[in-house]
Amino acid sequence: MVDYIKRLIKGKSDTAQEAPPTPGRLIEQSTRQESPAHPPDAIVPITRRVLMILNDPPVASEGNQRLTQIFSWKNSETLAAEFIADIRKVSGGYLNYEIVDRIQDDEFPVKEDGFTYTPEGYVTAFRERKTHDPDRIDYKAQISKHNLEHRKRMNEFDEVWFFAFPFAGHYESTMVGPGSFWCNSPPVSETDRFPSRFVMMGFSYERGVGEMLESFGHRVESIMDQVYKQPGRSPNMWKRFIQHEKTNPGQSNVGTVHFAPNSERDYDWGNTTPVTSYCDDWLTYPALPGNARTVTCADWGDGDIRKHHIWWLDHLPKVPGETDGVTNNWWEYIALQRTDF
Repeated sequence: MVDYIKRLIKGKSDTAQEAPPTPGRLIEQSTRQESPAHPPDAIVPITRRVLMILNDPPVASEGNQRLTQIFSWKNSETLAAEFIADIRKVSGGYLNYEIVDRIQDDEFPVKEDGFTYTPEGYVTAFRERKTHDPDRIDYKAQISKHNLEHRKRMNEFDEVWFFAFPFAGHYESTMVGPGSFWCNSPPVSETDRFPSRFVMMGFSYERGVGEMLESFGHRVESIMDQVYKQPGRSPNMWKRFIQHEKTNPGQSNVGTVHFAPNSERDYDWGNTTPVTSYCDDWLTYPALPGNARTVTCADWGDGDIRKHHIWWLDHLPKVPGETDGVTNNWWEYIALQRTDF
């Protein structure tokens, strides 16, 4: 994943589970409250504006080729377009991203300890696999350099997406602003002065759309965990959603980003072992009829990272109404369209 640090920076363990609700439970009609903001039979699509910052510096000693040319890495615009299309599809047309501005940053970003690569120094370091440690980017310096506080006050964007080279130092996702919380990484400190919170994604043009979806999936995990921490939101349907055979034998649901319903370990998306899963129930949420069936990796792409993550994201509830104080369209939280958490 971006800068290969996702295994080092994690929130709760995949195996840390609360007591799960009983499989097959139908959510009682008395707990449902139709949201007046939505028509009764459809969700209203939204558009979230993206400020895209591309770090692809030229290297004089390599004929002024950019890093993507030197190492034959991917085109950021193509990656972004495919990612946007995938998110639109899996959200049922609800979440539509639009890149409203692009910044071509030809400088290497400063790291938290003050270190900055030179163009030639980075090329040598990457080729020899002797990159700088500590790796972490200085987010406060990036916020200042790109005038993000002012631009947010001027309501110019909803999210920031960094596209950068390996070991640039970005987290997969991080949150900025008042009320920020763990979003697969610690929030950027001393940003309470911002008018509202937002997410900054860190993508790598060395990797593919599957890895972008994984970064987004970890963002989903952090946000939905936070949603169900709020008082009065019981039972914890998020904990039920992420159940898998490894942690909840016989009560597998959709699993996590790293663990498919039958996974034995992280990234085990190609496991052919059949297990019983209630994953299909989430396609009829808030009704959870308890219709279990046998599943294997054939259901989510036989180990393909992009196919699994599309399958996983597509199972997130995305219908009108509320249940136990939580919107039935979880994508509202994921997009930070709602602020009641």
